[in-house]
Amino acid sequence: MSGAPLRLEVDGPVGTLILDRPSARNAMTRQMWRALPRLLGAAQNDKALRVLVVRGEGGSFCAGADITQMQELIDNPVQAAVFLDEMNAALNTLASFPRPVIARIDGPCIGAGLALALACDVRIAASDARFGVTPARLGLTYPLADTRRLVAQIGPARAKDLILSARLIDAQDAFDFGLVEQVIPAQDLARHTQDYALSMAQGSAHTQAAMKAMINAATTPDSSLEAPARDIFIQSFSGADFKEGFAAFKNKRKPEFRGS
Repeated sequence: MSGAPLRLEVDGPVGTLILDRPSARNAMTRQMWRALPRLLGAAQNDKALRVLVVRGEGGSFCAGADITQMQELIDNPVQAAVFLDEMNAALNTLASFPRPVIARIDGPCIGAGLALALACDVRIAASDARFGVTPARLGLTYPLADTRRLVAQIGPARAKDLILSARLIDAQDAFDFGLVEQVIPAQDLARHTQDYALSMAQGSAHTQAAMKAMINAATTPDSSLEAPARDIFIQSFSGADFKEGFAAFKNKRKPEFRGS
């Protein structure tokens, strides 16, 4: 549907999941997280669709979760838990989508935006893209599922580098880290990604679905840490650091964290 902040378009064998909030650099709202599994269900039911591309409008991939909606999560563990469940449901549905999924990344790919890219199978970045994991700037935590995907992609040391420093890296550094598989000149990104998707669509759908499921199974971790990690994520919305981080964001100033 035209004008929707998240929509699915299909052109022959290639479907495109489009984040369309360019004025907010395509930051993900809760409405968008909730819509994602439904749109992926529609894509999966389209038998002609062979490859899915995820991209943003307006020169941005996704700058993260919409921080302006987090006011309602402060000191509200019930809503924080619902928010986590919404994100997890969306990203797990994307990660388990049975057809190849390509992230077409330009501009910022930060926080929840990077989590979205990591739930895809292949990441193709424009040369001017930027990447980061920035919950330390807000006093929050990164969800366990997203942290696992990041560690699986680049290893624990580099994951700690990005998360603990909250620094942004450019596309070349992201490639060197193993965070993206291809870096393309910005002006060529759209055409290159489309050509790559069409080429991938010529492969065996059976092989692609089976091997994607097999690779996902091979990298499925022990779930014993999920409950404690869930509690840590939820409790962070009631912590002093997030209250300070959120106030700093609203007032456009640097946060002054006091430490634990």
